[in-house]
Amino acid sequence: MTQIDRRAARVLLVDRAGRTLLLHGGDPARPGERWWFTPGGGIEEGETPAEGAARELAEETGLRVDPAELGEPVWHEVTEFSYRERAYRQDQDFFLLRVAEWQIDTAGMDEDEQQTITEHRWWSAEEIEASSEQIFPRTLARLLRGLTEVVS
Repeated sequence: MTQIDRRAARVLLVDRAGRTLLLHGGDPARPGERWWFTPGGGIEEGETPAEGAARELAEETGLRVDPAELGEPVWHEVTEFSYRERAYRQDQDFFLLRVAEWQIDTAGMDEDEQQTITEHRWWSAEEIEASSEQIFPRTLARLLRGLTEVVS
């Protein structure tokens, strides 16, 4: 299987209670396997990571922000996964955005997002740690705690 290299940008959307928004979904090529993940996705040609993160956030949650509001990435990782029977190596930046609260609006999801994202939920770091479900990135609870300590 040929590996596809791509850049991505994701958003750690954190509410005033310190919970982060995660989306739930899976790969249509692997029905029955589901996981939780942060809003975000691939960066389009000509986009900066912040622009890609802002676009994806609007598509997947309805929250529109100026890319400048995202600031600099708070974390970076390289991950490998398969999706629709293709192997990916994804180099991704994570941005932190704090909101008082937000009601999710999925009307802006593209066709692929509609097929793969089935629900959303706000999670605390404790709930993430206690969960037996697949949650990505795997170090999310530790990352959220570190970001909370920086702000406190």
